[in-house]
Amino acid sequence: MQNYGNIALMLPKLMTKIMYLLSLFAVNFFAHAGEDPLVYPSTKSNVSYKQVTELSFKPATKKLIYGSDAPALQYGLLWLPDVIEPKAKSPLVILIHGGCWLNAFNIEHTYPLSTALVQAGYAVWSLEYRRTGDSGGGWPGTFEDIKTGLSFVSKLQDYPVDLTRMVIAGHSAGGHLALLASSEFQEMKAVIGLAAIADIIEYSQGTNSCQTATLEFMSGDYKANPDAYQLANPAGKKLHPNTILLHGDIDTIVPLRQSALLETKSDVQKGAGHFDWVHPGTAAYQRFLYTLNEVLEQ
Repeated sequence: MQNYGNIALMLPKLMTKIMYLLSLFAVNFFAHAGEDPLVYPSTKSNVSYKQVTELSFKPATKKLIYGSDAPALQYGLLWLPDVIEPKAKSPLVILIHGGCWLNAFNIEHTYPLSTALVQAGYAVWSLEYRRTGDSGGGWPGTFEDIKTGLSFVSKLQDYPVDLTRMVIAGHSAGGHLALLASSEFQEMKAVIGLAAIADIIEYSQGTNSCQTATLEFMSGDYKANPDAYQLANPAGKKLHPNTILLHGDIDTIVPLRQSALLETKSDVQKGAGHFDWVHPGTAAYQRFLYTLNEVLEQ
């Protein structure tokens, strides 16, 4: 009888996985019938940034400017699936790219991720924003851009986007910005941090190149600017009630400890490095897809 009890406990999770796989197949089939989607073959974990930038991608459907101070940087790229059914609307992933908040890293390295997500049946609103090195970038200008870009979502109502099924997903420094904005956008189904910087105060005290870039983003260290750091820190703030942190256990850019610093749901991907989350050929990306399906189908 004990074995039957174990099977009964496993059935709900098993059925969820089966439904996920079936829905993913159906979405890909109907959304892309008659078109040749890009294929991202499975690859080993712990991919490099260079491997991500070498991937193929498809162009966005639309470029929309959300800000007037620096329109060359304050814009979003909207990717839309090719939906066959009339009046059908796709769930929306609002994507915030990372790059240590530096203007040396822009939205382009997430084009393959946006392409893969749209091929999986999601609409994507991917935000570009002012970063450290840009006029008006750094704290707090960067965060103000993100909030403006998120608020702009209401203007997507004329597109085939389901504004009742939205998720914010941010990678690395973009994860920090997503977490920080999470409490102000309760209409989202969830906020997902992908190798997110969850505690900027602790992160700024590290020595890798991204950690030291925090000081430039914040215009000084914590001792010199404690009030700004407190405002910019997701840790200790009220986050979206459905906040999920996905992290790889061999991440050398944002240490795994960061995902344990918030009282929220977290999921560790074994063998995954920092850039696995933005490479559509990895197991980490599949974990991200599975998580999206879970939160958007609830």
